[in-house]
Amino acid sequence: MQLGIFAKILVRPTVEEVFDAVAKHRLHCVQFNFTCASLPSLPEHIEPEIAERIRKAAVERRIEIAAVSGTFNMIHPDVNQRRDGLRKLEIIAGACPRLDARLVTLCTGTRDPENMWRRHPDNDSPEAWRDLAVSMTKALTIADKHDITLSVEPETGNVVCSARRARRLLDEMKSPRLKIIMDAANLFHPADVPRMGEILDEAFDLLGDDIALVHAKELSPDGHAGGLALGAGALDWDRYLSLLRSTKSDGPLIMHGFEEPAVAASVKFLREKVASEKES
Repeated sequence: MQLGIFAKILVRPTVEEVFDAVAKHRLHCVQFNFTCASLPSLPEHIEPEIAERIRKAAVERRIEIAAVSGTFNMIHPDVNQRRDGLRKLEIIAGACPRLDARLVTLCTGTRDPENMWRRHPDNDSPEAWRDLAVSMTKALTIADKHDITLSVEPETGNVVCSARRARRLLDEMKSPRLKIIMDAANLFHPADVPRMGEILDEAFDLLGDDIALVHAKELSPDGHAGGLALGAGALDWDRYLSLLRSTKSDGPLIMHGFEEPAVAASVKFLREKVASEKES
């Protein structure tokens, strides 16, 4: 497993300085966000020179751009917002070949109009699922056009809120260009923490063969994802890493969900955990 990090955690004035900061932690893999190049997360336009500068900065520091963030609310209650997200997704997809990147991360979305990570009761409606299917079909057409792969993750606040729903989406889309991001911390509602082993086992049983990217984020003791250095919370890392080893996935393990002061401790914890699990 290659350890990496959300590049945007390391806030710097230039993309070169961002990658310098990544390299100082002896990390050679990132999930990239265009904010690292002083652009919006979903840019209106990406000049070829900017994409080439990003690629060059990564190559010079031996850093792989394992994925590019392309998240927008795929079931936003305003259809114009969904159309705008798809338009900007195509802009990102068109820049991916220049970045030597082939994986773009998405957010399946929520009916909440203000926050695409916040739970809304209408997420469970047939209409929400229908809108997701429409948005995802259009997104996969973009992926075909630009020869990229899209990835989604089960998140309790989104329409795809569980491993079962993620499996349903994969089965309905039937596309080799749609894969899974596995993020254990996002699988749990607060009341689910006592069932951690059962929920993790089910997620890997249903999705293990379709994982393209793995996120490493901590779970607080009260069942909320993120906000802590890795190793400082309640996630069963031994079980998580063991399940990862049991799958075909040997791809990047991308750390996030904490601020820069927690980077060093998180890298140390996960590096030691991976080494220990590998020896066991």
